[in-house]
Amino acid sequence: MQTKALKLYSLDYRDARTYIIAMMFVVGNIVLPQVSHLIPQGGFIFLPIYFFTLIAAYKYGWKAGLLTAVLSPLANHLLFGMPPLAVLPAILIKSVFLALSAAFAAGYFKKISLPILALVVLAYQLFGTLIEWAIIGDFFKAIQDFRIGIPGMLLQVFGGYLVIKYLLKR
Repeated sequence: MQTKALKLYSLDYRDARTYIIAMMFVVGNIVLPQVSHLIPQGGFIFLPIYFFTLIAAYKYGWKAGLLTAVLSPLANHLLFGMPPLAVLPAILIKSVFLALSAAFAAGYFKKISLPILALVVLAYQLFGTLIEWAIIGDFFKAIQDFRIGIPGMLLQVFGGYLVIKYLLKR
């Protein structure tokens, strides 16, 4: 397994690039769920709303990641009613924790590797599952991502790795 030094960006909220980059990733987090929803249960299987949040936070820092994490679910809900209002808080919490976890991992390890991304995805999913369980009070529903969302988690790890590696070359 090869690792590569990561050219990190820690964009600031006073920097216009932060908002431009975040908006590009928000658009990705709007388009990918729409494509995923063409497949029955595609949103539950592929967990598309998190994909570009992982990349934004890992490559461009916690501020760009946090903007992507919050604006993506809100924009999707306002535009398409998905995610439904009942699950929006849990998705927002998972999204924010993913952004913070990814930015922390990138800053701590200063490299990209599949095990690091797997750790980030596992961390936000475990934390998010516990929070979701506390919010909805139904353990079976809270572990839904682990029951049917494994392809989405794998997409985040492997797809995220490939996209971040591509961005490193630019």
